Amino acid sequence: MQKAVLALEDGTVFRGRGFGAAGESAGEAVFNTSMTGYQEILTDPSYKGQIVTMTYPLIGNYGVNSEDVESRRLFLEGFVVREYSKIASNWRMEQSLGDYLRMQGVIGIEGVDTRYLTLRIREQGAMRAVISTRDLDPASLVNKARRSPDLRGRDLVKEVTSARKSTWREEGRKAYDVVVIDCGVKYNIVRELQKRHCRVQVVPATVSAEDILKSRPDGVLLSNGP
Repeated sequence: MQKAVLALEDGTVFRGRGFGAAGESAGEAVFNTSMTGYQEILTDPSYKGQIVTMTYPLIGNYGVNSEDVESRRLFLEGFVVREYSKIASNWRMEQSLGDYLRMQGVIGIEGVDTRYLTLRIREQGAMRAVISTRDLDPASLVNKARRSPDLRGRDLVKEVTSARKSTWREEGRKAYDVVVIDCGVKYNIVRELQKRHCRVQVVPATVSAEDILKSRPDGVLLSNGP
């Protein structure tokens, strides 16, 4: 495992070990308090532009699989954990978390005092940050964090919305036609609609209201997103 550094715009620096992809990435530092479900968090489009810290101390122990994804790919900019489990074991596992991040081009860092990092974010608010396995100079990375783009005013929906329409068939009898406007929709939202006998059409956020209403849907759902 290679050395890695996480630097915040307030000058706080964390040294650790890299896993997943190598390189450098900037984003807004945030945290998530879930004890399980790291794969669902990784594939949540709402985290576009953000470096996510997991407060639970051990991550990766059950690997990843192709069934628990919530979108077509990973959207976050980096992943921070206290300890990355080198051993993963689960009957549904298809690959390790480290291999998954590497394939998706996302940098992970372990060995970070995530309790202290979470307190800094709680006290200071979400801050710009840089995570790197390439540049290990603290002063350089803090400067890069301060110069990185701010998420305020950035149209992240355009960066996560689907490129084309898609239809999800209902389970059993069909009761309703529902259009979901994809502002960063998670697959489970669509699954829940299917369970309620909805035929779901997911459309890009750029589709006009007139185009949506042409299909005369029973309902329109504006999804969550970044």
